[in-house]
Amino acid sequence: MSGAVAGPDGRRRCPWGLSAPDYVAYHDTEWGRTVHGDDRLYERLTLEAFQSGLSWLTILRKRENFRAAFANFSIPAVAEFSEADVDRLLADPGIVRNRAKVLAALQNARAAAELGPGGLDELLWSFAPPPRRRRLASMADLPAVTPESTAMAKALKKRGFAFVGPTTAYALMQATGMVDDHLAGCETAP
Repeated sequence: MSGAVAGPDGRRRCPWGLSAPDYVAYHDTEWGRTVHGDDRLYERLTLEAFQSGLSWLTILRKRENFRAAFANFSIPAVAEFSEADVDRLLADPGIVRNRAKVLAALQNARAAAELGPGGLDELLWSFAPPPRRRRLASMADLPAVTPESTAMAKALKKRGFAFVGPTTAYALMQATGMVDDHLAGCETAP
């Protein structure tokens, strides 16, 4: 797919943002918008890790279930989850029931708690690159990994985080506005 395309409402969007109704709202109001706050960033990091190997649409449609299952992504609450909580999560059909991803979510909450208040926000945003001078022209131009996402993944792993490779880190950067990967001509870009 190439550049921004007109949707049914006539507004030009990134092509993926028109591929399903759920994507339209996510693209228009969330993706690429600045996100700060430890719990909010922990939520996005967790959801991006759960997305690995799956469609983002699957995660997006289960997001409210994830919020309920993971105590609204409160880092202190999830950091205290027990083996009974792991069993509860693995039995919850409303989320993705992958043991490695569930355990990583708990491990990541504990690692984030170790950073202290504001620490996750500060750490993640320290890898945000300078803004591009121009938006990219097509989907083919969008990277999956960058030097910044590779450095972020390495720093997170060094601090005890799991399931956070460079591709997941870059998806997090896109989702939270650390990079603006809306295409040239996209009318809903921040």
